[in-house]
Amino acid sequence: MPVTDAAVQESASRPRTERIVNDFALQVATVNGSGSQTANLVLLRSIFQMGVPVSGKNMFPSNIAGLPTWYTIRASGQGYISRKKEVDFLVAMNAETAKEDVLTLPAGAAALYDEPLKLNELRKDITFYPVPFDKIISAITTDAKLRRLVRNMIYDGVLSRLLSVDMGQMEKALRKQLGKKEKAIQLNMAALKAGYEFAEANLPKQDPFVVEPMDKTQGMILIEGNAAAAIGCMMAGVTFVGWYPITPSSSLCESLIDYLKKYRKDPATGKATYAVVQAEDEIAALGMVIGAGWMGARAMTSTAGPGVSLMAEFTGLGYYAEVPAVIFDVQRVGPSTGLPTRTAQQDVLSTAVLSHGDTKHPVLLPCSVEECYTMAMESFDIAERLQTPVFVLSDLDLGMNTWMSKTFEYPTKPFDRGKRLTAEKLNELKGDWGRYRDVDGDGIPYRTVAGDGMPAYFTRGSGHNEKGQYSERADDYANNLDRLARKFNTARTLVPKPVVETVGKGGVGIIAYGTTHWAIIESRDQLKNEAKLDTSYLRLRAFPFTPELAEFIDRHDRVYLVEQNRDAQMMALLKMECTVAQFAKLRSVLHYAGLPLDGRSVTTEILKQEQGTR
Repeated sequence: MPVTDAAVQESASRPRTERIVNDFALQVATVNGSGSQTANLVLLRSIFQMGVPVSGKNMFPSNIAGLPTWYTIRASGQGYISRKKEVDFLVAMNAETAKEDVLTLPAGAAALYDEPLKLNELRKDITFYPVPFDKIISAITTDAKLRRLVRNMIYDGVLSRLLSVDMGQMEKALRKQLGKKEKAIQLNMAALKAGYEFAEANLPKQDPFVVEPMDKTQGMILIEGNAAAAIGCMMAGVTFVGWYPITPSSSLCESLIDYLKKYRKDPATGKATYAVVQAEDEIAALGMVIGAGWMGARAMTSTAGPGVSLMAEFTGLGYYAEVPAVIFDVQRVGPSTGLPTRTAQQDVLSTAVLSHGDTKHPVLLPCSVEECYTMAMESFDIAERLQTPVFVLSDLDLGMNTWMSKTFEYPTKPFDRGKRLTAEKLNELKGDWGRYRDVDGDGIPYRTVAGDGMPAYFTRGSGHNEKGQYSERADDYANNLDRLARKFNTARTLVPKPVVETVGKGGVGIIAYGTTHWAIIESRDQLKNEAKLDTSYLRLRAFPFTPELAEFIDRHDRVYLVEQNRDAQMMALLKMECTVAQFAKLRSVLHYAGLPLDGRSVTTEILKQEQGTR
């Protein structure tokens, strides 16, 4: 097919710049519902299969179809997988956003686009690759619906040629994506090859970006955080799931349901050994989970910020009646409905102290899909040991995007079912058992569950004494709250400890949590290499805080707390526990644009604040 766009001829006269190998961010701009997901994941997986570290981030609208969507693949031989602020290579497939997408590219970038858009007229400082998608697809199929769905595979073929992505890996990735759908595989392969052949014949390579094989992904997998958390819940022995769909948490329970159907059947009868109930709302979902937890089941739900708001009263019941429950909060942008398909860390405060009155809840903070898996298992043990609701705070970036990971280890240690009353313990107590009595000094009483043959008690969310009897006595209430505070201190010995890396005493320290971690890794390298600033780093993994946090703050002159919300919510939690001297050392680096945090933004802000200290 002849190339009619003058941009190729013009760019051919420009001298080629030095090759940039395995270090670029490629963004595909399409329309939601256009079937681009398969093409994007095939490209991501192909680069991954070539041994190059990758990350894929999808920015999509909260409607069903028709609005712009952007999918960004970052390839980094150095292993950086946070979002890169700049886009190096654009695939412009959406006429509505194409002009703006091109105008925001940095000089020296490249743009592959649908030829009728004539984007080459916009700029002279980037390389343009026009592709007549409609002409190419017309030779592959006459079915209008199929044309729309496989059209995107053409740009995969073009990119395979331009970026030197192995076509064999493209086919392998396509087969992985489509499974046994041979007819669909053949149709997509035809589009893939047509794109490659067009590029080979008509698009001389003019940009510097290229993929070369490495060996940095051997033995690794690609998986979404929600799927990883679902596997962790199954391995933790969950037997009850009460949930209500809400973006971006829905795929967690949906994945879990699929796993349970496959792996949780009685081998003798073929019957399910679990129960899943889709409730009428988030309030009912948590109410069911609390009920199941009271009965001794390992029970959980998943939700997002608006669901957390609705769950406040039942969370308080679980805290005060002391019933184990696991709540996954896959955070999104608020307040109110906010931006349902954008990421944030905006539920830190609300989950830590959810419900009215004096309440505090353990919160686990995974940064990776591997920790989604491991912390899912830990959360059930902690919930039963402490007899209380436990939150696991993921976010949309982690939950719904595809991440690299080491393969997950099969769990070997037994479940921790907590302090369940036994006949031997009851005899040791001489029959004088109180449901809310602290006999070990850790604030955790012994509990019974219905049908276990042990003494029963009346569960109530109102005032009660240590035997579970209704009471409005001031001393009973104060004693109970003091015991709950002791239990929360015991939680410090049970939750995951922070990961700490220090480079010496004094100087600058950085604290972060969750997916912010990946931007910190890159920023610390930038600070060291570009500004000669060495930094220590503490990654929080849970609330309540453990002693390592105070020790880290004491060790440094200035400590930057990086988080993805406007109001410095983690900083507010630290203020509750820090001394005045410790708090005076803390500074905030905040990001709340709804996009995953990038390393460059962290570096810029820290250097800006550091200018006033030198």
